[in-house]
Amino acid sequence: MLPYAAYLRVYEPLTAFAESERKVWADYADSRDRPRRANALNAEHGESVMRLLGMPPQPVPAQESPNAYLRRVEDRLYVCPWQTRLRSWLAFSRLRGNTPVKLMDRLVPKGVAEQIADDFDRFKRQADSSALRTHIRTTAWHVPPSWFVPFDGNERWLVLGSSTPGQDVKTTATGRNLIYVTSMAQARRRAARALNVLRRHLGDVAANFDVEDIARWLEEFHPHSLVELDYGGLVHLMDDDALQADQSVAELAAALTGLDTGQEELAYAMYQRVILRWKSMQQLESAN
Repeated sequence: MLPYAAYLRVYEPLTAFAESERKVWADYADSRDRPRRANALNAEHGESVMRLLGMPPQPVPAQESPNAYLRRVEDRLYVCPWQTRLRSWLAFSRLRGNTPVKLMDRLVPKGVAEQIADDFDRFKRQADSSALRTHIRTTAWHVPPSWFVPFDGNERWLVLGSSTPGQDVKTTATGRNLIYVTSMAQARRRAARALNVLRRHLGDVAANFDVEDIARWLEEFHPHSLVELDYGGLVHLMDDDALQADQSVAELAAALTGLDTGQEELAYAMYQRVILRWKSMQQLESAN
């Protein structure tokens, strides 16, 4: 878990879970001991730091997390499991696949890495496809443009508060947050429209925008789910003016509309605003 990260989450209604899980999540929602929304990211981050500081480091927890993010709409409970172990397995597999062997051995002892890989292989052999489905996607130092597609500018929820970029790093957005939330039906409809526009006007290049990947991922969940984009710790890299000015969802929607209606200059201008905003953010990763 990184402090400067954003999250794309799916919350499924309680009825979407197996009967044995429903009682677990219902009891969890009523528990006074569970991490509350305001402290959840700090709790996740703290757990991961403690594992990595151990000797030897433990990139993947021994057990799956019992925690979840919760939302209530009227009387309906929506659940987004943390799935810390599964997400750590997937992240570690990507890291191992993209890192030279000698460097990887310095990061994580070879025996530990091999044990993690063996455990994950065993899990995949025993689990069905739904057990490998993650409710949360994470990205560090930026928000990918494709993540804005499922939302509408009017679904933006912004809370401002005192913060100095680069100072007092926190992983939670208590008193300071930028979130979008929409229904799964709307998210799928917007993703399908965007994919259609990109394919009709850009052909094979459309695959470079990762919208198809997001659209496929959304199809894996209950049709009455909720979809949430959370800027997470990224809000602490942006002052109030920057957060207020950030209209990435609306700008990307305008770019798609411009592309579809032949307003190519508008489409390009809006797309460039989104890309340049987040490119400058990503550059902070390597800044002194």
